[in-house]
This record gives sequence, C-alpha cells and structure tokens, in this order.
Amino acid sequence: MSQTVTDFEVHDIRFPTSEQLDGSDAMNPDPDYSAAYVVLRTDAADNDGGGIEGHGFCFTIGRGNEVMAAAIQALRPYIVGRPVPRTAADLGALYRDLTHDSQLRWLGPEKGVMHMAAGAVVNAAWDLAAKRAGRPVWQFLAEMTPEELVSLVDFRYLSDALTPEEALTILRAAEPGRTERAERLRAEGYPAYTTSPGWLGYSDDKLVGLAKQAVADGFTQIKLKVGGDLGDDVRRLGLAREAVGPDVRIAVDANQRWDVADAVEWMTALAPYDPHWIEEPTSPDDILGHAAVRAGQPVKVATGEHVANRVVFKQLLQAGAVDFVQIDAARVAGVNENLAILLLAAKYGVPVCPHAGGVGLCELVQHLSMFDYVAVSGTWEDRVIEYVDHLHEHFADPTVIESGRYRAPASPGFSARMLPESIAAHRYPEGPVWQARRTTEEDGR
Repeated sequence: MSQTVTDFEVHDIRFPTSEQLDGSDAMNPDPDYSAAYVVLRTDAADNDGGGIEGHGFCFTIGRGNEVMAAAIQALRPYIVGRPVPRTAADLGALYRDLTHDSQLRWLGPEKGVMHMAAGAVVNAAWDLAAKRAGRPVWQFLAEMTPEELVSLVDFRYLSDALTPEEALTILRAAEPGRTERAERLRAEGYPAYTTSPGWLGYSDDKLVGLAKQAVADGFTQIKLKVGGDLGDDVRRLGLAREAVGPDVRIAVDANQRWDVADAVEWMTALAPYDPHWIEEPTSPDDILGHAAVRAGQPVKVATGEHVANRVVFKQLLQAGAVDFVQIDAARVAGVNENLAILLLAAKYGVPVCPHAGGVGLCELVQHLSMFDYVAVSGTWEDRVIEYVDHLHEHFADPTVIESGRYRAPASPGFSARMLPESIAAHRYPEGPVWQARRTTEEDGR
C-alpha cells in the first residue's frame, strides 16, 4: 500500500525577542522572532514504530505571522492524501504544483506571502523525503545525479542567463570531488560568521564584549547593524574594529535603510574601518540601485535575504550589482528555488553567503551551503554562513558551532523539527509565554 501524507498542521509560533532587543536593526527595532510552522504527518513508520513527519516553516518577526500561517493552510489540498515524496521526481512535481497553481500564483506571482508559504511546504517535504532516505538534507541532495538535480529546477525566466545544459555542465564538473569534499566537511565543518555582537539596540559595552568573545570563540568575521545614525555607526564600527583587530572581517548591514545616495555617502564614511561588505544597502527589489551603490563607494555589496525569487537574483547577477549572494532558506520557494539560485551564482562566479539567524534559519540554511560546497561550487573560499546564537535550544537537532564553523548535521532530515514543548509554550496567542506576557502588561496599566 502506498504511504501517504495523512495530516497537515500549521502553528503560529512566536518568541518575545523584542524584550532584550535581540535582532534589532535600523528597520526592525523590536522584532519578535516567529515561525509559521507546518507539520506533515504520514502513515510511514520510522524505526521506532512512530509515523515519519516532515517539518518546515516561514520566518517572520511577529505581527503578520497569522497571515503567513493562513497562506500555508491554503496549500493543504495539495498535500493531504499525496504519496510521501521520495525522489527528485516527486519533489520536483510538488514544487511545480505549489508554485504553478494559476489562482494562488496570482497573489505573487512567485513572490510574497504565498510564495513563502509554498517554500515552507516544499521544505517540509524535503525534510520528510530525507528522513525517509535516512540522510541529512545536504547529503540527500549531494548524492543525487546532476540530471536529477537539474530536474528540480524551474528554468522558466532563467534561460537567458542559465540553461539546463549549462547547469548540467556545472554539476558534472563538481562530481569527481564529491566524496572527498563530503569527508572534509564532516571533519572540519563549514565556515561561519556571527551577527550576535552587532544588534543596533545593544550598548557599546555589550558590543565590545561580544565582539571580543566572538574572536575568542574562533570566528574570523562578525557583523554590525548600521543605518540609525551616521555618527553612532562611525563610533560603533571604530569600537568593534579596535576590539577585534585588523585581521578579523567586519561586515555591516543596513537592512534596506537607505536611498542610493545615502548609501554611498554612509559607506564612504565607514570605509576607513575596512568593512568587508555592506548588506542590503537599499530596497531588495532595486537591481540598478544596488549596482549604483557598488560602483559609487569602495565597499563590496551583499544582498538576498529579502529577494523574492530566482528572477531577481538572476538580474542582480546579470547587472553586476552584488559581490555576495545571500540566499535565505525560507524566503523563496524552498530547496528547489534555492538550488536554482546556487546554480546561477556558480555560473556568474559569485560567492554565496547565506542569511541565517532568526528562528531556525541557521538550522535550515547550513544544509544548502554544505550541499553547494560538495556538489555545486566545490569551494568554501570567501564563503561563510551567518550564525546568530538565539533560540537553537527549541530544536531537536540544533545547529552546532565549533571554533567558528558549522558542524555538518548527521541526523536525517532538514534539522527543522521544533520540540513539542517549545511549540506548546510559544503558540500565539494562547501559549503560556504569551499569556504571562499579557498578564504582566495588564498588571502594569
């Protein structure tokens, strides 16, 4: 009897991170890290006799998470009763079904809340398929043939920049060293950088202390949020540079704060402190704006965490607008679309340095970078994955950092399963964490 997806659950999960200003930046001063979280239940049994489940989510920062959850719920008819995905063919078909629905697609097309919802379900399906195969997602992907990997990608709108034949050439060129790179990955881990010292709401003392601690922990790159006040940013970047010395990279992140002229002026003023890149200097949709910022000042440009789809990434690369591509595991339509972006970046020779942090984003995106190293680009030179030391304790298979590097996950799946007690405690608005917060606010009035 064919094993099927029997149930589909969606939860609105929120963490009150705004209380400590964790995650604060110039555009998002009070985020509550949140996840619209989906569970695919099946009649396929695991080794312990329980049902194998697929877990996925979209990351938000609080208000609107209920909208995200509703969008995921709208995809339920495509999932319940469907055979449990096992192969590239299954996962490619599901991706196309979710992103090509003519009526739901109208809400984008292929961007925004509906597209992110498709990504949450696609990622949950990859979690499910990898568990069924007994592999972590990075390895499950890296063991597919080039032909299988190419079959996962939707090349519509990409063929002027990347054809299926070119993608096959890239993947076949990386085939010979896959086994050796996978062994090295397991032995050494993947390079990371940390944003934990640099939240805009932190005091100078906290910034300096955390920056020094990051270096002591083995990180060779940190990141600071900028864009609130130029004088403050010059001071903070000066303090950070003094704390870490000349050899540690310091990236800066404006979180879309500026117009093009402001970005050029601001980064010209910060350039003497040798920032490694400026991230999201302007609107994520503004390809020509990013190109102008890159041409107008000396600091390299990075963007991608809010880029809506593979088509915008294509244009950023075609326009020579970025020095670093920053994929996000939960912004585009899941593994399949991120594979397309990795292939585009490989075609144009641009390093991929993913966005992470949030809640669960480190857990997910590590798999994509590790797969890229093993089976696509074949290198981790000038590549790092963001790391933020928040909320990992809520996951069954949390990210592990050793000496400034991500340790390769060994457990089957996408590292996406949140602990049941964390889901129960942080479900919004009825979970006890939020009920207690409401009571405290009422007592204070």
